Amino acid sequence: MTLHPARQAVTIRELEPGERPRERLMEHGSEVLSDNELVAILIRTGRRGHSAVDLGRDLLAQCGGLVGLLGVVPQSLLRSGLGPAKAASLLAAVEVGRRLARARLPDRQPLDRPDAVADYLALRYSRRDQEVMGVLYLDTRQRLMAEAELFRGTLNRAAAEPRSILKRGLLQDAAGFILFHTHPSGDPTPSAEDLSFTRRVAEAGDIVGVRLIDHLIIGGAGRWVSLRKRGAW
Repeated sequence: MTLHPARQAVTIRELEPGERPRERLMEHGSEVLSDNELVAILIRTGRRGHSAVDLGRDLLAQCGGLVGLLGVVPQSLLRSGLGPAKAASLLAAVEVGRRLARARLPDRQPLDRPDAVADYLALRYSRRDQEVMGVLYLDTRQRLMAEAELFRGTLNRAAAEPRSILKRGLLQDAAGFILFHTHPSGDPTPSAEDLSFTRRVAEAGDIVGVRLIDHLIIGGAGRWVSLRKRGAW
């Protein structure tokens, strides 16, 4: 068997100016860049034998693409070989995306499409290291009135009880609400407890006149489940 010498990695400086990510962005706009190139601009420099584009490609492969960056934490980036400055740049960019999503949501049309709600929640709450449960309170036209986070990390049973959820809704004068929670494992498949809790909340909501519109479970890499569409109640 003939062994061929490994191809030497090409650094960004060795590329023609028209092929460099930063120069292409400035000349043609950010939309022409690949995901790898966008991440490369954020991390700025590579390391010996690997360009910033190489590092961006490797990082996205580890995370499961851009959506996977929503779940990264500083420790995982440092373990991937990025220094504190590069990790901070990426985490700041991800947080900017989350805040933009939150700022735009109230201007949207009524939240009557589970996919649109799931996209928003994934940007805001997709964290692999902890579970989050919360509620979106809606008016009669299913427009967002208020958002409440019930717990993060360790389940607070009192906060997640139907009585507490509905009390907040009544105080907001909400007509309905969307319950949501995350599965840090990345798998949004509902558990038996998820289904039973959803039925209890829906029944209690019908009694007091604050209707449960949906319960979304947010997993990883853009995966989610609507319990309304599953016929959970």
